[in-house]
Amino acid sequence: MPKSTRAGALLAVAVTGLALGATLATPANAAAAKAPGFLKAADLPPHPSSTWTAGKVTAGVPEAVEQDRCLSMALGGGSDTWYREFRTDLDTSARQVSVRLSTTAAAKGRFSRLNKDIKSCAARIEKADPETEATLRDYGTLPVEEGAHVYGLHTETSWGASDIRLLSVGRDGRTVTVVDWGQLGDFRGAPVKAFKKTTVTAVNKLN
Repeated sequence: MPKSTRAGALLAVAVTGLALGATLATPANAAAAKAPGFLKAADLPPHPSSTWTAGKVTAGVPEAVEQDRCLSMALGGGSDTWYREFRTDLDTSARQVSVRLSTTAAAKGRFSRLNKDIKSCAARIEKADPETEATLRDYGTLPVEEGAHVYGLHTETSWGASDIRLLSVGRDGRTVTVVDWGQLGDFRGAPVKAFKKTTVTAVNKLN
């Protein structure tokens, strides 16, 4: 059974925290040459009434991530970082962000930091916005490469906005990746099993 932790919510960015954002100024050709493998649209959990569209693999960190209470402290800047945005025609969107560290030890540290930040972000969001309530669920680890961990985060505001988010962190060698899926709704609409499969695919594609 997943473990639940009561805490805060995601502010306005919570719907998915997945708005398109600005990138750091890194040449696109350099990014393409160095970037690890990324998910494709077909790798995302199937949407019941819309197809996924994938953006380009882009160097840098999106502005939405830099402002995100779950991920910004660990992914808010630095070189050797890339992302890809995914969207549907409706209210569901996703993003993958990958960072390549200088050493395996540094990657282990980043992986640990991201897990710690996700586990604590609900409480930090609630402290920042008492009008929002959040529930964090820990869906456990996945046996892929050097490991992956999956979480769910539901947020609900005092005026009734309800958003569900699935997040995962995975590592292969010096590279760490985060997959972030979200839509309007709650845990009942979260495709956890399919998202775990997406996470395994994401980690396997890193090299």
